[in-house]
Amino acid sequence: MPYLPHPARYERMTYNRCGASGLLLPAISLGLWHNFGHDTPHQTKRDICRTAFDHGITHFDLANNYGPPIGSAEEAFGEILRTDFRGCRDELIISSKAGYRMWDGPYGEWGSRKYLISSCDQSLRRLGIDYVDIFYSHRFDPDTPLEETMGALADIVRAGKALYVGISSYNSRTTREAAAILSGLGVPCLIHQPSYNILNRWIEHDGLKTTLAELGIGSIAFTPLAQGMLTNKYLSGIPAESRAAQGKSLQREFLTGRAVESIRKLNAIAERRGQTLAQMAIAWVLRGGGITTALIGASRPQQVVDCVGALGNPDFTDAELAQIDAVSSEEDINLWARSSAGD
Repeated sequence: MPYLPHPARYERMTYNRCGASGLLLPAISLGLWHNFGHDTPHQTKRDICRTAFDHGITHFDLANNYGPPIGSAEEAFGEILRTDFRGCRDELIISSKAGYRMWDGPYGEWGSRKYLISSCDQSLRRLGIDYVDIFYSHRFDPDTPLEETMGALADIVRAGKALYVGISSYNSRTTREAAAILSGLGVPCLIHQPSYNILNRWIEHDGLKTTLAELGIGSIAFTPLAQGMLTNKYLSGIPAESRAAQGKSLQREFLTGRAVESIRKLNAIAERRGQTLAQMAIAWVLRGGGITTALIGASRPQQVVDCVGALGNPDFTDAELAQIDAVSSEEDINLWARSSAGD
């Protein structure tokens, strides 16, 4: 039986304007970084994407290296576009990125014009579409002139291969430089994708959050759940099927006794708010409108449903925010290599 999207899907989601642009993004977006490679059954991927769209999630975030193996997440989503989402392309925001290693030799990573344009072409072939809505420089390249990287992004837009461009994991200084170059080329920087969560607040310490607001650039926060740390998964130990146990993207050493105790205290605050810890963590990232959309991952459909539930209680009292700060201020767990930000 063919899939039919839920008729009330847009009533289930909040949509926020992305910076100073005309584009609205769902408050929660789905990232296909994990669980969309060959190690996950395709039916599970279909179920996750269907559930997301049924709940108003219109933004699906990919990158050339997502898998495993690299490229397989784009191939899987391309198949979903051809089957489940056939006829829905104009209702979707599809993004991809290039910056990390994709192939052997000196042209297979970082931020050269050669790499970015070749990567974009490859991504479009894997996805089976003519253009992506957003194409990112996935990380700052310290050895390539920023003018070259941004010029390649602008030319990708001019060639009709992307509607908008963005950057990911750039710090405040390099973000200002990149945005100025793009503006001069007539292709504004639409969005920035940094890591951000209760346990890792580098964008506040660096001033990036303020910079984005000043420049009218939207933001999509990845790792809002700290790779699962800000869920109920690790409250009683490390489950065998978890990322920490499998060494996928969360290192065991992050789950120190102090960190787990902080997570338990955060969970207690969430319970008093009538939320799961994951819901509170997403609501915290989105608080005050400083972040356009929170980028979640999921290994099963119910996790998507739980995350969307965060929108049912998005506001915090000053006392709640102070309590969250008090039990998490000593952590600042860096789940992402910030050296790529241009530090």
